[in-house]
Amino acid sequence: MGFWRCDSAMSGLAYALMILATILSGFGANALKYDYTASVECLPFPHKPQYNGGIIKNAELNRGLRAWSTFGNAKVEHRVSNGNKFIVAHSRNDSHDSISQKIYLNKDKLYTFSAWVQVSDGKIPVQAIFKMTRGFKHAGAVIAESNCWSMIKGGLTVDESGPAELYFESKNTSVEIWVDSISLQPFTTEEWRSHHQQSIEEKRKRKVRIHVMDKQDKPLANATISIVQKKLSFPFGSATNKNILTNSAYQNWFTSRFTVTTFEDEMKWYTTEPSQGHEDYSAADALLKFAQQHGISVRGHNVLWDDPRYQPSWVPSLSASQLSKAVANRIMSILKRYKGQVIGWDVVNENLHFSFFESKLGSQASANAYKTAKFIDPSTTLFLNEYNTIEDSRDRTTSPTAYANKVKSIQSLGGRNLGIGLESHFNVPDLPYMRSAIDTLGALGLPMWLTEVDVQSGPNQAMYLEQVLREAHAHPKINGIVMWTAWKPEGCYRMCLTDNNFRNLPTGDVVDKLLKEWGGGRQELSGMTSPDGTLEASLFHGDYQVTVAQPGANNSYVVQSLEVAPAETSPHRFILRV
Repeated sequence: MGFWRCDSAMSGLAYALMILATILSGFGANALKYDYTASVECLPFPHKPQYNGGIIKNAELNRGLRAWSTFGNAKVEHRVSNGNKFIVAHSRNDSHDSISQKIYLNKDKLYTFSAWVQVSDGKIPVQAIFKMTRGFKHAGAVIAESNCWSMIKGGLTVDESGPAELYFESKNTSVEIWVDSISLQPFTTEEWRSHHQQSIEEKRKRKVRIHVMDKQDKPLANATISIVQKKLSFPFGSATNKNILTNSAYQNWFTSRFTVTTFEDEMKWYTTEPSQGHEDYSAADALLKFAQQHGISVRGHNVLWDDPRYQPSWVPSLSASQLSKAVANRIMSILKRYKGQVIGWDVVNENLHFSFFESKLGSQASANAYKTAKFIDPSTTLFLNEYNTIEDSRDRTTSPTAYANKVKSIQSLGGRNLGIGLESHFNVPDLPYMRSAIDTLGALGLPMWLTEVDVQSGPNQAMYLEQVLREAHAHPKINGIVMWTAWKPEGCYRMCLTDNNFRNLPTGDVVDKLLKEWGGGRQELSGMTSPDGTLEASLFHGDYQVTVAQPGANNSYVVQSLEVAPAETSPHRFILRV
């Protein structure tokens, strides 16, 4: 195997960090692996606790009530059903009346949490909460059911080390809360990063073996091979708007970085039909043409928006029959116009937080929109698009299980070809919760994107952005990322990447750093073939151009383009003849 180097100049610090990483590489291999499994099904029996319960004592309740106590004024008892042992909180008067276990949490650890929950009647939201000295931390929630077990998968970090008390909460005090297979597993920051590297090597990269042969088909040793990545296959981009059409500096900055975009407002109903019957797609048409000319894919955003504040001004006064016709015309108009030209449609935007169309047209309004969209454009993925599912563990309206139930409901009513859109408007990211929420939605087996990533302004904005992007890129269930950073002279929605002269802000520097790490058309590697004429490397999926220089020759030869694609097999093998 030849030695690889980066063609760009390497600083002394960078070199030292590379050596340190090499020395510590064994740590990643020995670190406790992360368990990405989750369930969105209600099962007859709970699974075993992840990580054997981690730091939770008596996690399977096989030793009665040992280590468990009452929280609030509930009555707690140990039960057995069909051989399964669990704990029950009943006779509850307040939402927090439940079971409890005291533990100690460290602020320098990242905790992943899971538990299996059942209620005695109906379908009831249940939350897992940790009471700290100075407040409460929400670890996750599930819509629990009777007669079967549902999995809460969540996580948390804490602001200070200290004692904590785990308990479960439900606003419906008439139901019993049953709990089993509880787990709380701490990870160090180094272990958490090792999960990124393990996942990237497995899901984003592929081992490649290049064989160099001479004209007599003999292996060519000591040949210098240079590989330049031309395009990263993982979709990574930013929203944009019509400002880019007349600003060459914006165009140059944008097109040299991104492979996918979403139009900020130009496809929205209030833009394309500001008055009833008078459609204007000129801005969207121009942006789509620009994106196509530069090989940039486009996500269609959005067909309908369920928030009553963002309807065209003429829509709220329509009768139910008039609205039904207007909605049908809207779906037909935009999907027919751009059929086959976008990679996904946000069909009903923010459909868990809001219900404008359901309130006017009935409970099946959303499912009908997806059915119609599927009929018009059957080959394009149709996304739900929602916020707070991975950003805020306190928002039960859009918890991962609430989102999953919405998906199942639309599917059951005829909606198909669905995808999961996670807006990802973060304040302070809770990385364990973010990861576990994606795990839960990943159990649906559907395409999943982060669609509108940004972070609130503040001194840690760039650091938090990097954390979110790294977490998403490394997660095996995420298929693409779009940031909500369209530039306007008066300022961006919440986060810009450049100033008005298109010089990088700290957030833009984060993007460039990650693009360099992930390839992004910037990965340039070189090495020499071994005595048998081979060279091996682990490359990000994407398109590459290979140049081979023969030993002692002054001329280099561009041999061919290589496509490094995902595979489940052994290293990809290329034969190059010079």
